[in-house]
Amino acid sequence: MPAFLERQKYLLDYTLAALLRRKTRNFGLLLVYTLLVFLFASALLLGQGLRREAAVLLQDVPEVIVQRLTAGRHDLLPVAWLDSLQRIRGVGAVQGRLWGYYYDPAVKANYTLMVAPERGLAADEILIGAALARVRQLGVGDYLGLRAANGQPLPLKITGVLESASELLSADLMLLSEAGFRALFNLPPDQYTDAVLTVRNPREARTVAEKITLALPNSRPILRAEILRTYDAVFNWREGMAFVWLGALLLAFAILAWDKAAGLSAEEKREIGILKAIGWETGDILRMKLWEGTLLSLTAFLAGYALAWWQVFHGGARLFAPVLKGWAVLYPDFRLTPTVDPRQILVLLAVTVLPYILATLIPGWRAAIADPDAVMRG
Repeated sequence: MPAFLERQKYLLDYTLAALLRRKTRNFGLLLVYTLLVFLFASALLLGQGLRREAAVLLQDVPEVIVQRLTAGRHDLLPVAWLDSLQRIRGVGAVQGRLWGYYYDPAVKANYTLMVAPERGLAADEILIGAALARVRQLGVGDYLGLRAANGQPLPLKITGVLESASELLSADLMLLSEAGFRALFNLPPDQYTDAVLTVRNPREARTVAEKITLALPNSRPILRAEILRTYDAVFNWREGMAFVWLGALLLAFAILAWDKAAGLSAEEKREIGILKAIGWETGDILRMKLWEGTLLSLTAFLAGYALAWWQVFHGGARLFAPVLKGWAVLYPDFRLTPTVDPRQILVLLAVTVLPYILATLIPGWRAAIADPDAVMRG
C-alpha cells in the first residue's frame, strides 16, 4: 500500500477512535445534523417532484387559450369569436371550450366541471376524479345529483373514474357532455367559456397572441409557456415559504457551527498538544480534523437524505405536502416519480456539509500551530 494511503488509514482509525471516545456528544450532534438535512432535503425533493409532475402533465395544455374580458374580468366568449380567431394568420384549429366551477355543500368543496367531447358522453353521464370518488364514496354506476342553475336537480350517472396517475390535475375534476353542462348552468348555445387554438408554427405562438390582441382588443391570450412558468413560480413560492419556516432550525445549526469554530474543549486541546509533543505535524492534525468533520457531516447528510427520499417518494410526503401541494378538501393522492438532481445534491452539500467541515478545521488549525505546552496548559 502506498505510504500516503497507509498514512490516511492510520489517521482514519485514530479519528474513529476519537469520535467514539466522545460518543454521547457526537451522537447528539449527529441526530441534530441528520434532522436538519432531512427537513431541507424533504422540502427540496418534494418541490422538485411536484414541478416535474406538473411539467409532464401540462405538456398537453393547448398552445394558446383565448379568454374574453369584460371590465377586466373573465367573461363568456361569443361563438362569433371562433370565426374571427380562425381568420388570423398563423392560427390552426380553433375550438370553443366549456368549463366552470360547482360548489358542493355536502363536502364544502368546489368541483371543476369541463366538457369533454372526445369522451362521447351522453347528456346524463359524467366522469369524476379519484379524490371526489373517495370523498363521496361513489363508483361506476352510481348517480351524482347536482342542482342546476334553475334550481332543479340534475342526476348524472357515473360512467367512469379518472385515472389516479393524473390526480394532481383531476382530483376535483368532472367531465360531462356539452348538453349536460349547458343544462346544469343554463348556458345559451352561442356562448363558450373560452377558446383554445393551435399555432401552425409553435415558435410564432407569441406573435399570434399579439395578432389576437390587435384583432380582439378585449381578449386575453394565454400561452402554454406562461402557464408552465406560473406553476413553477407557485411551487417556488411555496418552497420558499417552507424554507422560511425552517429558518429557525438553520439558525440553530449556524450557532452550533459557530460555537464549534470558536474553540475546542479543554480535552480536545490537550489531545492536540499531546499529539504535537509526540511528533505529529500540523498537517497531520489538520487532516485528522478534516476526517472528523467529513465523517460526521457525510454520515448525517447520507442518513438525512435517505430518510427524506423515503419520506417523499414512498411515505406519501406527509411532512411538507400541505405546504407545497396546497390545502383542499379534495386532496390529491398520487406517487411522485423518484428523480435525482445532481445540482440539488450539490446545493445541499454546500449548505449543510461544507460549513461544518470548515467549522471543524478552523479551531484545529489554531491549536495545531500553537506551542504544545501552551495548548496542554490551556
